[in-house]
Amino acid sequence: MTDQIQRFLFDRTNVRGEIVTLERAYADVLDRHGYPAAVNRLLGELLAAVALLTDTVKLDGILSIEVRGQGALSLLMAESNPGGELRAIARVAEDATLPAGEAGFRELVGDGHIVITLDPREGNRYQGIVALDHDSLAGCLEAYFSQSEQLPTRLWLRADARRAGGLLLQRLPDASQNQDDDAWERTVQLARTLTTEELLGLDQRELLQRLYHEETVRVFEPKPLRFGCTCSRQRIGDALLTLGGDELREVLAEQGEIETQCHFCHTHYRFSRREIEALLDSQDGTPPTLH
Repeated sequence: MTDQIQRFLFDRTNVRGEIVTLERAYADVLDRHGYPAAVNRLLGELLAAVALLTDTVKLDGILSIEVRGQGALSLLMAESNPGGELRAIARVAEDATLPAGEAGFRELVGDGHIVITLDPREGNRYQGIVALDHDSLAGCLEAYFSQSEQLPTRLWLRADARRAGGLLLQRLPDASQNQDDDAWERTVQLARTLTTEELLGLDQRELLQRLYHEETVRVFEPKPLRFGCTCSRQRIGDALLTLGGDELREVLAEQGEIETQCHFCHTHYRFSRREIEALLDSQDGTPPTLH
């Protein structure tokens, strides 16, 4: 299976869609952590979702999805960049006990909200917030599209121990009098028949043919995806500055230097006393962005 996202549309309709499949990128995320299986599956769904949303909104920048909950799983986060690189992380609440077997989205996350951040290379940063009012990640993200994009959007997200995938359908504003008025309801109804085995196991074109063999589907060139981390010494340094000068100097007094690592890829970074003081001297009083 190839890690990629495939755009498509139905001719003479106002319905478009995307399919994403992940295997190597998903494994690269899981190999860096030791999460329980239930958490892994949610991370897989989130990786598929962030890839779909990035391509849907056609963002030339970084898009992140953060699920912030009050349950045993306090944070799920996935991020993508314009190069087709994905990364993700989970955080388990202190003293929380995660179920060893199957567990649903709301069972793990509890109450909370989702923060979707669009950070373009040029222009203003945008954040959208949606409450966790649905029993699945897909349902919550559909609500986000309803309130912010105001475009009917349906999502199907799945993951197992090795693969993750997703399907997105979206109804665009009517642009022609010659369009098929029933296309949206028909394509969504057919997508509801999709099984986990089909979404995760079939080639994307074969999947489209199986679902929509009576439709005229136009398929575009797929975009490759892979694991990739956007951490850097500068970004880690900016994150350290959020701790404040007093706390940083306290750590330096005890340890002589500050050693930390990226939570996403586990790359280690070491900062000497001189480097920390230079960071503090360069700070202009505006809190840096935490990445």
